[in-house]
Parts: sequence; C-alpha cells; structure tokens
Amino acid sequence: MRTERPPLSVVDIAIPLAFPLLMWLVYWFEITFHYNFNDLGVRPGELSGLVGVLFGPFIHSGVEHLFNNTIPMFLLSLALMYFYRPIAFPVFILGFLATGLLTWSIARPSYHIGASGVVYMLFAFLFFKGILSKHFRLIAVSMIVIFIYGSLVWGIFPGEAGISWEGHLSGLISGTLLAFVYRKKGVIFKYPHEIRKKDEDDEFMRQFDENGNFNPVDQEEEQYKTSDDVSHTADNEAYKIKYEVRKRKK
Repeated sequence: MRTERPPLSVVDIAIPLAFPLLMWLVYWFEITFHYNFNDLGVRPGELSGLVGVLFGPFIHSGVEHLFNNTIPMFLLSLALMYFYRPIAFPVFILGFLATGLLTWSIARPSYHIGASGVVYMLFAFLFFKGILSKHFRLIAVSMIVIFIYGSLVWGIFPGEAGISWEGHLSGLISGTLLAFVYRKKGVIFKYPHEIRKKDEDDEFMRQFDENGNFNPVDQEEEQYKTSDDVSHTADNEAYKIKYEVRKRKK
C-alpha cells in the first residue's frame, strides 16, 4: 500500500538547524576572540581562494548580514528535507560545492562570504523541482517559495556595492541544474488506496494519478467507460439466478 509522507522527524528539523547555528557560532567566535575570518572566503582567480568554497558560507560581515541569511536558510533547507528527503543530502552537498566553485570561476577578485549563495541554490531547486515534478502538492510548494522569496531574483544583477551578486547567480544556476538532474527522483508523496477511492468522485482530484502526477482525464472516454459499465451491470442483473433452499416435507 502506498503511503503519505510521514510527519516531521527529529532529523528533518535538526539538520536544517545545524547550518544556521554553525553560522552564528562562527560569528560569535569572531566577536568574542577578535578574529576576522573574511580572508577564508571565496577568492576568485587564486588557488588559495578555493578554501572559501568550504568555509565562505559560514562567514558573515555583521549581524544584519547573518540574520538575513539565517531564516531563509532554515526554512528552505527544512522544505528540502521534508519534501525531498531521499535526495536532500546529495542535493545540498552538490549544490553547496557547485555554488562555491562557480562563484570562484566567475566572480570579481574579492573575498566573497556569506550563505546567500546557498540560499539561492535552495530557492532555485525547490521552485524548479516542484514545477518539473508535476505533483500538485510540490507545485504548491514552488508557488509558496516564489511568493515568499521571489524578490531574491533581483539579487542576481549587479547593484549595491559589497553584495556578491555573482554568488547569488551561481547559487541560482546550481539549484536550477540540480532540479533538472533530479527531476525524476525524490518525490515521496503518494496516495493510499483509501484516499484514491475517496477522491474518485472529485472532478479535480481525478486529474491526478495514484502517484500524484497530473494526468488529465479524457471526458469522452470517461463517459464511454461509464456507460459501458452500466450496460454490463444491467446484463448481469438480467441473468441473475436465485436459489432457495426449502426443507422436504415428510
């Protein structure tokens, strides 16, 4: 029997919390012990700058920069874990690395720090993956993501000084590519048998198959099937034989 997605587990919440907490821990360490880790950011054009691919997303220039990345990082990674659990880890790891490497390849010769590139990667993946899945629930997730974070798109263009639009663009490209790579994997919402039976009378829900994929019903074909079923039922009723058992009289 096919099942619905189980409720949120401890892992689903713990992992999305871990990344933002580590971001805040790094910033606390810098402030408390008077360190500056900016030179561990992504530095394009220099081999030593590749270290920023791993460490850059955890380094932030201030509280506002850190706070602006914390909430979307948690919410988007939580959505990734919940809706795409089977592929969440490879998507996050590959997206994390691809965003950093692409930033190193195309960005200006400066230190690029902050988790915003990873945020853009998650945003792009969730949006395009939901659309490509053709599953009505995941399409709804895409619409919610674009409604809340759609303004992020403007961040991929050169604008305010000190903002790494190249990192944003790299994240958007990485997330989009991963959505296409994993377009046929990771969908876990499926209907139980009872739900399918209950939804058979719902005109809208009948447009989706047992896996939740959009599959429009041909009305003429459906009408023909229905009339054919009725005729068969009538024929069966006409030839129904009844048996009655009676006791023999002595």
